[in-house]
Amino acid sequence: MFDDVRDLYSATIIERGRRPRHMQRLERFDATAKGDNPMCGDRVQVWVKRAEDGRIADTGFEARGCEISKASADLMVEAVAGHTGEDTKRLFASFRAMAQTGICPDCADFAALRPLASVHEYPSRVKCATLPWHALIAALDGAGSASSE
Repeated sequence: MFDDVRDLYSATIIERGRRPRHMQRLERFDATAKGDNPMCGDRVQVWVKRAEDGRIADTGFEARGCEISKASADLMVEAVAGHTGEDTKRLFASFRAMAQTGICPDCADFAALRPLASVHEYPSRVKCATLPWHALIAALDGAGSASSE
């Protein structure tokens, strides 16, 4: 069992969960939303700044929760940079499929997210990995909050 849990916590997840590179509140932003996973206590808030052409220019987040949730948020920031809202929604659909099945349908487009593929072996952790994405999509859609439920 401990070997299985060690497989889940890869070096990337541990590093990004403990020392996220993008965990910051943006001073200037166009959209924000909070995400909450009431079952485990993970919470995240995402801020998005759009470029003039509508693409994501910058994203920041603050999070409280497990390393998986924080690592997912941190890797997400890098994955969505420069994408449109629609591109980001498609990327989230692919990421969610990977988190649920372990299969990475579009890995060429987001290889950096691949370390999170192992969460599919732990169904309760899929919500941890997808929570920041739910918050990001809520922000892009103009909603103020999202839930992993």
